[in-house]
Amino acid sequence: MNAQVDPNGPRLVNIASNPVPEGARPGYFMTSDRVRLRYALWPKSAGPQRGTVCLVQGRTEYIEKYFETIEDFRRRGFAVATFDWRGQGGSDRLIPNRTLGYVDRFDDYVTDLRCFHAEILLPDCPPPFYLVGHSMGGLVSLHTATRDRLMFDRMFLSTPMVGLHNMDESLGRSRIISETLSFIGLGHMPLARRGDRRPDEAMYPNNPLTSDMLRYKRMVETVRADDSLYLGSPTFRWLAAAMRGMLETRSDAFPGDIRIPLLILAAARDTIVSTPAIEQLGLRLRTGRHMVIPNGRHELFMETDIIRGQVLAAFDAFITEQTA
Repeated sequence: MNAQVDPNGPRLVNIASNPVPEGARPGYFMTSDRVRLRYALWPKSAGPQRGTVCLVQGRTEYIEKYFETIEDFRRRGFAVATFDWRGQGGSDRLIPNRTLGYVDRFDDYVTDLRCFHAEILLPDCPPPFYLVGHSMGGLVSLHTATRDRLMFDRMFLSTPMVGLHNMDESLGRSRIISETLSFIGLGHMPLARRGDRRPDEAMYPNNPLTSDMLRYKRMVETVRADDSLYLGSPTFRWLAAAMRGMLETRSDAFPGDIRIPLLILAAARDTIVSTPAIEQLGLRLRTGRHMVIPNGRHELFMETDIIRGQVLAAFDAFITEQTA
């Protein structure tokens, strides 16, 4: 295994099936509450300069998982800036068991994004800024958009975590249970799930993420090359924080507080987040709309070429053509 190394910063895992795109500038930055986060920047690779895509990931993810998608954006004339959320990837882990997903409050993720915008995007990246967010990153992006409509010119969200699959009616009860367990001192305890174990090729046939075997295998090989990227089960504290964040999107005021042009993509075969919840939010937006990608599983950017082609065509229509 080789690595892309900044003498004063982190490395990016570089393997044959998932090479680091040329021109990477990895580094660390510190949030306002003193959490060290790993980030990476890339310049555009073709065409006129169209601005910067700020790419934010889902739960358990890491910069390396998006190398292919980063190249897609760069070829369209966009610089790319991305980082690992607190508690995952190459950023600071927050509790002694670094394999468990933990956050004190969901607003801490909003702090991560706002600090990245202030500390890295504004001084180091060409404007305008376009946010692309997946799953949990999409939920963080929505919350950020209700508070500051000037950070990004447009938002493009893939399967945002505004609800969980088959939990639309029970999300409130689950939040109360998770918060109660956290209150009595069990917030660091995991909700153990079979799907949260380290990925391997044998898990592909029944995986909920992608129907593309080679891209699934690439995810497996990347974590196998650097096990420190692995993140497993969520803790009850993370669940309580995330469920509160999801439930807030259902308030009457929430959609109207989003004033940024927004396109949301849902996946027709998603069994991780709730496609009906995404559709309900999409119908209530004032400055945005949604669409459902047929046959797509949860990770649309990791799907087959046919499905990814639809996702990138939607990106082009909503983002790229606006910069031409």
